[in-house]
Amino acid sequence: MIVVTDKLLREQTMDHPIIYKLILAPEWEASKKEGIYKGSALDQADGYMHCSTADQIQGTLDKFFAGQTDVILLSIDTNKIKQHLKWEKSPRSGRIFPHLYGPLPLSAVIKEEKVA
Repeated sequence: MIVVTDKLLREQTMDHPIIYKLILAPEWEASKKEGIYKGSALDQADGYMHCSTADQIQGTLDKFFAGQTDVILLSIDTNKIKQHLKWEKSPRSGRIFPHLYGPLPLSAVIKEEKVA
C-alpha cells in the first residue's frame, strides 16, 4: 500500500511538478532495455498513457493493480514531457488525471520504487 505523504504532495507542486505512473516490473525492465516506455495495453488501447497525481496513486493501485506483487511507481518530471501532457477528465471516474500522449522517455523518470 502506498502512503500518500506530504512529501509526495509537495513534489507535485514544486517548480518541477511530478506525476506518477504505476507499471508492472517486467514491463519496466523491458522498457529500460528499449530506452522508452510505450505504455500498458490499456494505455495503448486508450491512445494515451494513464498517469496519476500523488493523491491518485492509491486509487489507481487499488483499481488496476489489486493483488499484483510486482508493481513499480515511476516519478516523472513533467517539464520533460510537457509538450505531450494533457490534464483531462477520466470517463471512468470524472476526476482530472494527467495523460501523456506519446511514449515516456526514460530521461523523464526521476525515481522508481517498488510498491507492491
